[in-house]
Amino acid sequence: MILTVTPNPSLDRTIELTDELRRGEVQRAARTTDEPGGKGVNVSRALAASGAETVALLPGLLDDPVLTALRQRGVPTVNLPIEQRLRANVTVTEPGGTTTKINEVGPDLGAHVEALTGLVVEHAPLASWLVLAGSLPPGLPVTWLADVVGAVRAAHGDAAPRIAVDSSGAPFAALVASGVRVDLVKPNAEELAEVVGGDADTYERDLDAAVAGAQRLRELGVGAVLLTLGSVGAVLVDDSGAWFAAAPRIVPLSTVGAGDSSLSGWLLAEQAGAGPAGRLAQAVASGAAAAALPGSIVPSLDQTSPDDIDVVPMAPVAVGHR
Repeated sequence: MILTVTPNPSLDRTIELTDELRRGEVQRAARTTDEPGGKGVNVSRALAASGAETVALLPGLLDDPVLTALRQRGVPTVNLPIEQRLRANVTVTEPGGTTTKINEVGPDLGAHVEALTGLVVEHAPLASWLVLAGSLPPGLPVTWLADVVGAVRAAHGDAAPRIAVDSSGAPFAALVASGVRVDLVKPNAEELAEVVGGDADTYERDLDAAVAGAQRLRELGVGAVLLTLGSVGAVLVDDSGAWFAAAPRIVPLSTVGAGDSSLSGWLLAEQAGAGPAGRLAQAVASGAAAAALPGSIVPSLDQTSPDDIDVVPMAPVAVGHR
């Protein structure tokens, strides 16, 4: 079972336009969809759509629209009851895939820090992978990701699940700086640059720079790095080497959740026993399939084509973990 943790979930409304967004004007939507969202929620949705066993752990009352929508989609949940409603996000997509997002802040969880951490620690040993994903809402300390990883490892030792993290900004930087062991991280180019320096555009243009950046992240104590590079593709760097897979040509409809689908694809391939190249191929295929779907709809495995993805080995890298 794969346990996902989304501290700042949302109800994601996607509004699709038939023309470019024009500020200050009235436009009609071609289509509007509502989906339960947040990075970890999206990973669980994609896993469940492919028949994998998953549980989404998140704050919120059982009758909150996010929890209700997850149950309607057959995604098992563990919830931490809170008084406030969960946030709602709005995404506007234009023909050609241009995406504009307006995200609410989310409820203040300052009174629930210990309870949320304890819930993760309680359910972690039931999982083969623990996925911590998304932004932190108000009230959670910037060190919360590192605190949770440390608490899980302290409580369960060798019985702790492998841990994957997909986050950004100060919480991600604090996690890396903490030195706690994480088995997999999934940054994009901008998130990688925030932590190790360099330039996001350079990482997307120069694959050698991308591998070097991922390697610098590994030298800070990360086990494997799945670096997604948008329409370019993705790079995977782990103990056995480095690989690049180019993204297939698609007609993009929405990039919302594409990175989350990439992470779910990697996990599905890993659970099926695939090696690093196979995991990367499935990650890129899943991300591309998500971008070709409208709104924040996530693809199932039968909607992906990993066999069409060419995976190229890059120069091997040596790692010195601290």
